[in-house]
Amino acid sequence: MSKKFLIITIFILLWGCTTSPVLQELNTFKPDMSITLRKVLKNPEKYRGKMVLWGGRILKVTNKKEGTIIEILQLPLDEYGRPKNTDRSEGRFMVFVPEYLDPAIFREGRDITVVGNIVGTKSGKIGEVQYDYPFVQARDYHLWDVRPKRLDVYHRWPPYLYWGPYRSCGPYWWGWACW
Repeated sequence: MSKKFLIITIFILLWGCTTSPVLQELNTFKPDMSITLRKVLKNPEKYRGKMVLWGGRILKVTNKKEGTIIEILQLPLDEYGRPKNTDRSEGRFMVFVPEYLDPAIFREGRDITVVGNIVGTKSGKIGEVQYDYPFVQARDYHLWDVRPKRLDVYHRWPPYLYWGPYRSCGPYWWGWACW
């Protein structure tokens, strides 16, 4: 019995050490993980041609004859390569994918991880402000499933759900029979 328990425990521990298949697939291109969006914004010419692994939230999708341009709000990646659900960002970047991507699927608010080469910068506007986007030629990408919406953690239930005319002896989980 203890041998089976030991084998199962080792199997579970080793299984927990594996990385995401998505991250493994995107890392086959060997991107330089030390290149951040902030570094590229400061000196885009220095990083031209370098391969990066970036991700974030899709802001806009534009289809052209040659392919699709995606504007992305950069977000830090978690250990699986998925953009974290956070308000911290280093800025925005654009990705060119040499194929048609349906804007109904690649819509605003979806998370995406991209591996590709930095081509340079592309000028654009955010409102009335001029912005130079780092421009990436995608080698591969992964569109993540939509995150389920969370219930508000601090939601207050109305008091009548806990205490009512028939619940005079305790909270709702004690049941109806306590009176």
